[in-house]
Amino acid sequence: MRIKHKILSLFANIGVAEAYLDEIGCDVVVANELIKRRADLYSKIYPQTKMICGDINSSNISDQVIALSKQENVDVILATPPCQGMSTAGEQKEDDVRNLLILPVISIIKRLCPKYVMIENVRNFINTKIHYNGKFVLITDVIKTELSSTYNISVNVINTENYEVPQSRERMIILLSRLDCHEWLLPTPSTHIVTLEETIGWIPQIDPYVKDIDEDSFKRLFPHFEERKKKALEISKWNIPPTHIYRQVEVMQYTPTGKSAFDNAIHKPIKADGSLVKGYKNTFTRQRWDTPAYTVTMDNRKISSQGNVHPGRFLRHCNNGEDLYSDPRALTLYELMLIMSLPKDWPLPDNAEEAFVRRIIGEGIPPLFVKKLFKNIPNG
Repeated sequence: MRIKHKILSLFANIGVAEAYLDEIGCDVVVANELIKRRADLYSKIYPQTKMICGDINSSNISDQVIALSKQENVDVILATPPCQGMSTAGEQKEDDVRNLLILPVISIIKRLCPKYVMIENVRNFINTKIHYNGKFVLITDVIKTELSSTYNISVNVINTENYEVPQSRERMIILLSRLDCHEWLLPTPSTHIVTLEETIGWIPQIDPYVKDIDEDSFKRLFPHFEERKKKALEISKWNIPPTHIYRQVEVMQYTPTGKSAFDNAIHKPIKADGSLVKGYKNTFTRQRWDTPAYTVTMDNRKISSQGNVHPGRFLRHCNNGEDLYSDPRALTLYELMLIMSLPKDWPLPDNAEEAFVRRIIGEGIPPLFVKKLFKNIPNG
């Protein structure tokens, strides 16, 4: 019989990581989040969890977290501090104050002394230094210095695609196991890699809404927009056709599956003045059907950002020698939710703001991996 674990979630955001934990006998009983808007949405999704909203660096907030966690008999901590200070998508400043958020996590671990701790972040976490005892020290070395007398510490880099998550997403996972407990290990990787075709290939064609052309032109461009939109929303209220500008939609219509519009023979990305866009080949790029999705980022609404465009399907040959493809758009929020391995019935409130949730999803760790990992917590 599995032991039921009580969990404290630090930097809980809106609770993407926690989506499956109740299924495996893990109760997130206490959560902390700095930003009220996120904390409020978390509480709507997980009303049974006691949310403490506030700055974990504040002694008042950390004392509340500790007291409530002791009251609720917390034995596992899930800590996912913000990663923008060390992400490859950020500036990676060595003195970024967000990198210091590991210090209150260490303090809470020492005061609460749970059986197990998971600390999750971007891969570059293992190469990031913070100011500690008068010099810059690797964060992982700080954790080992502060906690190795009480915990076995395992530092791992994983790719979630190896755990049946349909997304290539490298993460750093630190597992702490109290010395009087059996060691918490990563789950065994799967031999099955889940592709984008398996994940969203069943969703019918969805046309984008083009905001900068007149109604007649839009109807000529996408005559089936309304009926496709209706079918999309019948699948999920979050399967909302994205809104784009015409010059970006047009260039993606002629971009093949898995390719960048920069490689098109004729229709290449252009600016408003008609000049060519200069950018990286992972922008204006369609995903591939036969692999997991690219890493979902916070800026996932834009055609012009990293690998955000639907793979599309071949429609027809054109007289200009190029081919035309369907779905010249960013992925819908619903498609992103499936790619992040969120449950199809995840209780996101109807009044949640789509743009806000999109950014949050880009920050999160896929919950299916978290489920597999937490299911691997030793019984003894």
